Amino acid sequence: MSYNNSKKIIILPVILGISLAIGILIGRFLPSDKEPIQHSSIRSRNDKLNSIMNIIESNYVDSVNRNDLEEAAIPAILKKLDPHSVYFPAKDMARANEPLQGNFEGIGISFSMLTDTILIISTIPGGPSEKLGLLPGDKILYVNDSLVAGKHIPDEKIMGMLKGPRGTVVKIKIMRSGQKDLLPFEITRDKIPIYSVDVDYMVDDHIGYIKINTFAMTTYDEFMKGLRDLKVHGMTSLILDLRGNSGGIMEAAIQIADQFLSEGKLIVYTQGRASPRSEARATGKGEFETGKLVVLIDEWSASASEILAGALQDNDRGTIIGRRSFGKGLVQEPIPFSDGSGMRLTVARYYTPTGRSIQKPYKDGYEKYYDDLNNRYIHGEFEVSDSIHFSDSLKFTTPGGRIVYGGGGIMPDIFVPADTTGVSPYFIKVRSLIYRFALKYTEDHREQLKKYTEPAEMEKYLDKLNLLDQFVKFATANGIKKDPSGLKISGNIIHVQLEAYIARNILDNKGFYPIWQNIDTTLKYAIDFLKKQ
Repeated sequence: MSYNNSKKIIILPVILGISLAIGILIGRFLPSDKEPIQHSSIRSRNDKLNSIMNIIESNYVDSVNRNDLEEAAIPAILKKLDPHSVYFPAKDMARANEPLQGNFEGIGISFSMLTDTILIISTIPGGPSEKLGLLPGDKILYVNDSLVAGKHIPDEKIMGMLKGPRGTVVKIKIMRSGQKDLLPFEITRDKIPIYSVDVDYMVDDHIGYIKINTFAMTTYDEFMKGLRDLKVHGMTSLILDLRGNSGGIMEAAIQIADQFLSEGKLIVYTQGRASPRSEARATGKGEFETGKLVVLIDEWSASASEILAGALQDNDRGTIIGRRSFGKGLVQEPIPFSDGSGMRLTVARYYTPTGRSIQKPYKDGYEKYYDDLNNRYIHGEFEVSDSIHFSDSLKFTTPGGRIVYGGGGIMPDIFVPADTTGVSPYFIKVRSLIYRFALKYTEDHREQLKKYTEPAEMEKYLDKLNLLDQFVKFATANGIKKDPSGLKISGNIIHVQLEAYIARNILDNKGFYPIWQNIDTTLKYAIDFLKKQ
């Protein structure tokens, strides 16, 4: 069947025993039109959990809050299952869903702290702040009559002050360059989009680049807009960057895979103890089924990213370049509770078209599971592909004869090691200052920088400014002495990062990525690979 008819891949039946146990533990059940299975062992275990709570509540030496105990117990139960079954208290549920929904409710700005002042970096197009005339470079001094400047308020608290339910009002006062008095604004909060496609641009006359940072409800539409724009500009080869993408909604990955695969090709299938096999196949309506394709992955590419990369690799479509992906091959079903809390329960595994499960082992416990990347680093996996070993039992062969492996992530067709050639002790010391300098430089020279509306023009202008020398003086003023040997090793990386961050402050991601490309070894390798083809 096509992906359009495969909604059951995402919405799968609940495993009754676990749902029943948790339902009794928290004193509430999901609505159901069926009688629960009357099984004595299940009933006995449930009674034991409930009895423990009742005994504590009645006899414990001090007074207790039953709800607090239940909230602490539920995560402990889920932690015993697998690393990706998770519980969200009501206060965290909305925040947890924001990246998947593709929006949140707020005033529509991105900001950063300039010393101890909230500096607006950009306003989100179509958002309430842009409509009222707030501008990049404005400094927020008051929120709802409370002074926020000079208070070293954490970013999380600031977001809590500015975000809020749609239709509610927040009052701010801003300081704007060239204005003598503070400017007051009353902003009505609204739905604000969260973009999951960071950027799309033409690398040269024929190679396009799209970077996806997560998979949300809006990702497919964002991707298609970028793909079509690039085709209009002459794209015949595409680099799809999934590095750092931790996943999200599987349906978005399936829809994007469909754009590259011919009709009937298997994209992914899922199967679990209580969930029969369910497949998603290509519809044959893809808009880039024949162009040259490269997919970039790394150790932080997970879940839906691996579905997409695995589907393309197993169908011999394109080339996977980078480093072995994270290794998450479990499907979670969202389950809401009446108090606004909810959980995501693992109900199935997903498999790539050749039958690979790429879920890495988790039998040794939660901590060791998430320490896996550290172990990979220690064993040299980020630097040498020969340090990665797979059992022959995990070997699979694609229709085109390509050997692929399951059992822990997607192994790329071409391995590119992590680049540490420009890292020196001096760079490590000054790294945290690079963005701070770029922010300050942007603020001090905003009017001049605003003249440049294209990334190439911006980069050409910044190349003339001797930014590295200015940065070294800035670092010295912040207690880090000039290090000529360190600058010899790291000077180019520092310089490119300074330019990229300054360009982002003016042009957003479309200014950042084309400049960062100069020090992105994996992307540069992919570009050279496509040119040689």
